[in-house]
Amino acid sequence: MTAQPLSAAGAAIQVDGVGVRYGDVIALEDVTLRIPSGRVTALVGMNGSGKSTLFKALTGMVRPDHGTVLLNGDSPAVARRRRLIGYVPQSEDVDWTFPVSVRDVVMMGRYGHLGPTRRPGREDRELVDRALERVELSDLADRQIGRLSGGQRKRVFVARGIAQDATILLLDEPFAGVDKKSEAMIVRLLRESAAEGRTVLVSSHDLHALPGLADEAVLLLRRVLFHGPVAEALRPEQLTRAFGLDILGKEGA
Repeated sequence: MTAQPLSAAGAAIQVDGVGVRYGDVIALEDVTLRIPSGRVTALVGMNGSGKSTLFKALTGMVRPDHGTVLLNGDSPAVARRRRLIGYVPQSEDVDWTFPVSVRDVVMMGRYGHLGPTRRPGREDRELVDRALERVELSDLADRQIGRLSGGQRKRVFVARGIAQDATILLLDEPFAGVDKKSEAMIVRLLRESAAEGRTVLVSSHDLHALPGLADEAVLLLRRVLFHGPVAEALRPEQLTRAFGLDILGKEGA
Protein backbone atom coordinates (compact mmCIF):
# COMPACT_ATOMS: atom_id res chain seq x y z
CA MET A 1 0.00 0.00 0.00
CA THR A 2 1.40 3.42 -0.96
CA ALA A 3 1.44 6.15 1.67
CA GLN A 4 -1.20 8.81 1.30
CA PRO A 5 0.08 12.25 0.24
CA LEU A 6 0.72 14.58 3.16
CA SER A 7 -1.07 17.91 3.08
CA ALA A 8 0.94 21.11 3.13
CA ALA A 9 -0.56 21.96 6.52
CA GLY A 10 0.86 18.74 8.00
CA ALA A 11 4.34 19.06 6.50
CA ALA A 12 7.37 20.40 8.35
CA ILE A 13 9.35 20.41 5.08
CA GLN A 14 7.40 21.53 2.02
CA VAL A 15 9.03 21.47 -1.42
CA ASP A 16 6.98 22.49 -4.46
CA GLY A 17 8.16 22.18 -8.05
CA VAL A 18 11.81 22.83 -7.24
CA GLY A 19 14.35 22.79 -10.07
CA VAL A 20 18.08 23.45 -9.86
CA ARG A 21 20.58 23.70 -12.73
CA TYR A 22 24.36 23.97 -12.69
CA GLY A 23 24.98 25.44 -16.12
CA ASP A 24 23.64 22.88 -18.59
CA VAL A 25 23.38 20.15 -15.94
CA ILE A 26 19.96 19.51 -14.41
CA ALA A 27 20.47 18.61 -10.73
CA LEU A 28 16.82 18.69 -9.65
CA GLU A 29 13.72 18.76 -11.81
CA ASP A 30 10.22 19.55 -10.55
CA VAL A 31 10.79 18.10 -7.05
CA THR A 32 7.72 18.15 -4.84
CA LEU A 33 7.84 16.73 -1.31
CA ARG A 34 6.01 16.79 2.00
CA ILE A 35 8.12 15.63 4.97
CA PRO A 36 6.29 15.23 8.30
CA SER A 37 7.60 15.93 11.78
CA GLY A 38 8.07 13.17 14.32
CA ARG A 39 9.42 10.73 11.74
CA VAL A 40 12.74 9.75 10.17
CA THR A 41 12.63 10.04 6.39
CA ALA A 42 15.42 8.50 4.30
CA LEU A 43 16.51 10.16 1.07
CA VAL A 44 17.83 7.45 -1.23
CA GLY A 45 19.49 7.67 -4.63
CA MET A 46 22.68 7.01 -6.55
CA ASN A 47 25.58 9.46 -6.71
CA GLY A 48 24.54 12.42 -8.83
CA SER A 49 20.84 11.87 -8.17
CA GLY A 50 20.48 15.32 -6.57
CA LYS A 51 20.46 14.42 -2.87
CA SER A 52 23.13 16.93 -1.83
CA THR A 53 21.61 19.62 -4.04
CA LEU A 54 18.26 19.09 -2.36
CA PHE A 55 19.87 19.48 1.07
CA LYS A 56 21.55 22.69 -0.11
CA ALA A 57 18.21 24.00 -1.37
CA LEU A 58 16.64 23.21 2.01
CA THR A 59 19.38 25.04 3.89
CA GLY A 60 19.40 28.01 1.52
CA MET A 61 22.93 27.30 0.26
CA VAL A 62 21.51 26.92 -3.25
CA ARG A 63 18.72 29.05 -4.66
CA PRO A 64 16.32 27.04 -6.86
CA ASP A 65 15.86 28.19 -10.42
CA HIS A 66 12.15 27.69 -9.88
CA GLY A 67 9.83 26.35 -7.20
CA THR A 68 9.56 27.02 -3.47
CA VAL A 69 10.90 25.58 -0.22
CA LEU A 70 9.27 26.09 3.17
CA LEU A 71 10.54 24.83 6.53
CA ASN A 72 7.87 24.98 9.23
CA GLY A 73 6.22 27.61 7.05
CA ASP A 74 9.32 29.79 6.69
CA SER A 75 11.80 30.29 3.87
CA PRO A 76 15.21 28.60 4.33
CA ALA A 77 16.80 31.98 5.11
CA VAL A 78 14.29 32.74 7.87
CA ALA A 79 14.45 29.18 9.21
CA ARG A 80 18.24 29.42 9.35
CA ARG A 81 18.10 32.75 11.22
CA ARG A 82 15.66 31.21 13.68
CA ARG A 83 18.08 28.30 14.14
CA LEU A 84 15.41 25.79 13.16
CA ILE A 85 17.79 23.74 11.00
CA GLY A 86 20.47 21.39 12.27
CA TYR A 87 22.65 20.35 9.32
CA VAL A 88 25.21 17.53 9.21
CA PRO A 89 27.12 18.00 5.92
CA GLN A 90 29.20 15.50 3.99
CA SER A 91 32.77 15.25 5.27
CA GLU A 92 34.27 16.85 2.18
CA ASP A 93 32.25 20.02 2.81
CA VAL A 94 34.07 20.72 6.09
CA ASP A 95 37.53 22.24 6.69
CA TRP A 96 38.85 19.82 9.31
CA THR A 97 42.07 21.84 9.75
CA PHE A 98 40.21 24.82 11.23
CA PRO A 99 41.49 25.39 14.81
CA VAL A 100 38.29 24.76 16.76
CA SER A 101 37.62 22.21 19.45
CA VAL A 102 34.80 19.70 19.66
CA ARG A 103 33.14 21.86 22.32
CA ASP A 104 33.49 24.97 20.10
CA VAL A 105 31.68 23.23 17.22
CA VAL A 106 28.83 22.07 19.44
CA MET A 107 28.59 25.55 21.02
CA MET A 108 28.06 26.98 17.51
CA GLY A 109 24.59 25.48 17.76
CA ARG A 110 23.83 27.89 20.60
CA TYR A 111 24.92 31.11 18.83
CA GLY A 112 21.41 31.98 17.70
CA HIS A 113 20.25 31.81 21.32
CA LEU A 114 22.99 34.07 22.72
CA GLY A 115 22.68 37.77 23.40
CA PRO A 116 24.47 40.61 21.59
CA THR A 117 27.77 39.82 23.32
CA ARG A 118 27.71 36.23 21.99
CA ARG A 119 28.97 35.03 25.37
CA PRO A 120 27.56 31.65 26.44
CA GLY A 121 25.78 31.51 29.77
CA ARG A 122 25.48 28.65 32.22
CA GLU A 123 22.43 27.23 30.45
CA ASP A 124 24.26 27.22 27.12
CA ARG A 125 27.25 25.42 28.61
CA GLU A 126 24.99 22.89 30.31
CA LEU A 127 23.13 22.16 27.06
CA VAL A 128 26.43 21.67 25.22
CA ASP A 129 27.71 19.35 27.95
CA ARG A 130 24.48 17.37 27.83
CA ALA A 131 24.66 17.05 24.03
CA LEU A 132 28.27 15.82 24.26
CA GLU A 133 27.20 13.25 26.84
CA ARG A 134 24.48 11.96 24.53
CA VAL A 135 26.99 11.33 21.75
CA GLU A 136 29.59 10.01 24.24
CA LEU A 137 32.25 12.59 23.40
CA SER A 138 32.58 14.43 26.72
CA ASP A 139 36.12 13.15 27.18
CA LEU A 140 37.13 14.61 23.79
CA ALA A 141 35.47 18.01 24.24
CA ASP A 142 38.75 19.96 24.07
CA ARG A 143 40.24 18.06 21.13
CA GLN A 144 40.63 19.81 17.76
CA ILE A 145 37.79 18.65 15.49
CA GLY A 146 40.10 17.35 12.75
CA ARG A 147 41.79 14.93 15.16
CA LEU A 148 38.66 12.84 15.53
CA SER A 149 37.72 9.73 13.58
CA GLY A 150 35.10 9.95 10.83
CA GLY A 151 32.38 8.56 13.06
CA GLN A 152 33.27 10.89 15.93
CA ARG A 153 33.16 13.91 13.61
CA LYS A 154 29.63 13.02 12.52
CA ARG A 155 28.59 12.63 16.15
CA VAL A 156 29.91 16.13 16.90
CA PHE A 157 27.60 17.65 14.26
CA VAL A 158 24.66 15.64 15.58
CA ALA A 159 25.49 17.01 19.05
CA ARG A 160 25.52 20.53 17.59
CA GLY A 161 21.97 20.03 16.29
CA ILE A 162 20.87 18.69 19.68
CA ALA A 163 22.43 21.63 21.56
CA GLN A 164 20.87 24.03 19.06
CA ASP A 165 17.46 22.53 19.81
CA ALA A 166 16.81 22.48 16.07
CA THR A 167 13.37 21.28 15.05
CA ILE A 168 14.58 20.03 11.64
CA LEU A 169 17.64 17.77 11.32
CA LEU A 170 19.18 17.31 7.88
CA LEU A 171 21.96 14.72 7.54
CA ASP A 172 23.78 14.26 4.24
CA GLU A 173 25.33 10.76 4.11
CA PRO A 174 26.09 10.63 7.86
CA PHE A 175 27.10 6.95 7.74
CA ALA A 176 29.77 7.25 5.03
CA GLY A 177 33.11 6.13 6.47
CA VAL A 178 31.90 5.74 10.06
CA ASP A 179 32.46 2.81 12.39
CA LYS A 180 29.62 0.53 13.48
CA LYS A 181 29.49 2.03 16.99
CA SER A 182 29.02 5.54 15.64
CA GLU A 183 26.48 4.36 13.07
CA ALA A 184 24.39 2.63 15.74
CA MET A 185 24.62 5.68 18.01
CA ILE A 186 23.59 8.09 15.24
CA VAL A 187 20.62 5.88 14.32
CA ARG A 188 19.54 5.78 17.97
CA LEU A 189 19.85 9.57 18.32
CA LEU A 190 17.85 10.16 15.14
CA ARG A 191 15.09 7.82 16.31
CA GLU A 192 15.04 9.60 19.68
CA SER A 193 14.95 13.00 17.98
CA ALA A 194 11.98 11.96 15.88
CA ALA A 195 10.21 10.60 18.97
CA GLU A 196 10.73 14.02 20.57
CA GLY A 197 8.85 15.60 17.64
CA ARG A 198 11.71 16.69 15.40
CA THR A 199 11.74 16.31 11.63
CA VAL A 200 14.62 14.13 10.45
CA LEU A 201 15.69 13.84 6.80
CA VAL A 202 18.76 11.68 6.20
CA SER A 203 20.39 10.53 2.98
CA SER A 204 21.93 7.07 2.94
CA HIS A 205 23.43 4.59 0.51
CA ASP A 206 23.00 1.67 2.92
CA LEU A 207 19.82 -0.02 1.74
CA HIS A 208 20.17 -2.88 4.22
CA ALA A 209 20.04 -0.44 7.16
CA LEU A 210 16.95 1.47 5.99
CA PRO A 211 14.31 -0.61 7.82
CA GLY A 212 16.00 0.07 11.18
CA LEU A 213 16.68 3.70 10.40
CA ALA A 214 13.67 5.23 8.69
CA ASP A 215 9.89 5.33 8.89
CA GLU A 216 9.58 6.23 5.22
CA ALA A 217 11.79 6.66 2.18
CA VAL A 218 12.11 9.01 -0.78
CA LEU A 219 13.71 7.65 -3.95
CA LEU A 220 15.33 10.48 -5.89
CA LEU A 221 16.76 10.64 -9.38
CA ARG A 222 16.67 14.37 -10.08
CA ARG A 223 12.94 14.11 -9.43
CA VAL A 224 10.96 12.15 -6.83
CA LEU A 225 10.37 8.62 -8.07
CA PHE A 226 8.72 7.29 -4.92
CA HIS A 227 7.78 8.47 -1.42
CA GLY A 228 6.26 6.02 1.01
CA PRO A 229 6.92 3.07 3.33
CA VAL A 230 10.48 1.72 3.46
CA ALA A 231 9.38 -1.83 2.65
CA GLU A 232 7.75 -0.66 -0.56
CA ALA A 233 10.73 1.54 -1.49
CA LEU A 234 12.99 -1.52 -1.27
CA ARG A 235 10.98 -3.55 -3.77
CA PRO A 236 13.06 -4.54 -6.81
CA GLU A 237 10.90 -2.60 -9.25
CA GLN A 238 11.38 0.59 -7.23
CA LEU A 239 15.14 0.14 -6.84
CA THR A 240 15.46 -0.57 -10.55
CA ARG A 241 13.95 2.84 -11.29
CA ALA A 242 16.30 4.61 -8.85
CA PHE A 243 19.54 2.69 -9.36
CA GLY A 244 19.25 0.53 -12.46
CA LEU A 245 19.44 -3.24 -12.71
CA ASP A 246 22.93 -3.58 -11.20
CA ILE A 247 21.72 -2.74 -7.71
CA LEU A 248 19.56 -5.86 -7.62
CA GLY A 249 22.50 -8.17 -8.02
CA LYS A 250 24.56 -6.27 -5.46
CA GLU A 251 21.82 -6.28 -2.87
CA GLY A 252 21.13 -9.95 -3.38
CA ALA A 253 24.80 -10.97 -3.13
